[in-house]
Amino acid sequence: MNVLPLEKQIQVIGALTEGLSMRSVARLFDVERNTVGRLALRVGNGCKRLHDRMMRGLQVNLIQLDEQWDYVAKKQKRVRSDDPAEYGDTWLYIALSATHKAVYIVGKRSVENTEALALDLRGRILNRPQITSDGYSPYIGAVQVAFQTGVDFAVLTKKYSSDSNLPDARIATHPAMSLESRRW
Repeated sequence: MNVLPLEKQIQVIGALTEGLSMRSVARLFDVERNTVGRLALRVGNGCKRLHDRMMRGLQVNLIQLDEQWDYVAKKQKRVRSDDPAEYGDTWLYIALSATHKAVYIVGKRSVENTEALALDLRGRILNRPQITSDGYSPYIGAVQVAFQTGVDFAVLTKKYSSDSNLPDARIATHPAMSLESRRW
């Protein structure tokens, strides 16, 4: 069994974290693509275990909930009925605190995954936080289920419009933000 030297493993992971694709990294370092994938999975699982162990008992005041779209293997419109359930659109749910970085859940964009993020977050925080989310409606129920009365929660919605009365004519649009707040 061949073992990739530690120095090359570090280079491969470094290149992946810089945004290179697995195929590019495999070509760049003359390593099999499957080797790159296995290494990325092993390191990712290790990071997940470390994050889960270290991000406990937090005193967090302000939290922003958001999600980021990506896809696994192919975009959703290309997924066939015989493809694995993991293929297609996937979402990285993020609970971000400026001082503690992120708690995250990866999965399909669903009420269940939104609740999983909120429940996981509740299990990590000791105090009553102030949480803000975008307009994705499942956050409202998820935060209420997870935190019950122990949270200040607001939905921040950006609305864009053209305004010719703006002082700087180079700015074509600007957000007019509205804040819907709930306290349980």
